[in-house]
Amino acid sequence: MIIFPAVDIKDGVCVRLSQGQADAVTVFSSDPVAQANYWENQGAQYLHVVDLDGAFSGVPKNFELIRKICSQLSIPVQLGGGIRDIATASKYIEAGVKRLIIGTMALEDEKTFAELCAKFPGQIGVSLDAVNGQLKSRGWVEDAGISVFDILPRIESAGAAFIIYTDISRDGMQTGVNVNALSDLCAKTKLPVIAAGGVATLEDIINLYPLAPKGLEGAISGRAIYTGSLDFAEAIEWLQNN
Repeated sequence: MIIFPAVDIKDGVCVRLSQGQADAVTVFSSDPVAQANYWENQGAQYLHVVDLDGAFSGVPKNFELIRKICSQLSIPVQLGGGIRDIATASKYIEAGVKRLIIGTMALEDEKTFAELCAKFPGQIGVSLDAVNGQLKSRGWVEDAGISVFDILPRIESAGAAFIIYTDISRDGMQTGVNVNALSDLCAKTKLPVIAAGGVATLEDIINLYPLAPKGLEGAISGRAIYTGSLDFAEAIEWLQNN
């Protein structure tokens, strides 16, 4: 089970949002590249990067920063936010991003998403961002009009390689993970699942750990590892010992 430190970029700095709201911003670092290096030095196996400006606008806004992060790290980077066409996806892969996380395109443009999965097999994941099981799109500001379980067969047949499930109501709130929802998701898909939203303490990692044999690849943590409510090094040590 992997813990993915999150580096969320908005206006060129490293931030965290509360429940995905663009105006609920906390700045944690003015230098996302230095922050990415810090997490690698702390023992991260994989880095999770989000271009929040891209997620809200639909076009890449922090490409050069993300390319610089990829060039300086020896660990792989997965990226989401504003990747809504094959040209943008290709540009990021060429820049060194290992895996891409698709949200809006996977929900709204099935044909292009399938083409993308075919072009980069094993490298395209889907971000399923939900409130009470109902999906949101376009930076979480629009209702997708479909549930998490309704879309699973579609993204599986299109060739998705993994799923990131975010419980929006818990994102950035440090209220704990929705273990029941993640357990249901792991039971209904053969794709690896990554948990996001609400990972606040070591207890959350311990609660998620039994899902690892059932298909949980890992968990993304942002605000908790920045504020210290989850000690990143301690969490990695616990996983290694177990």
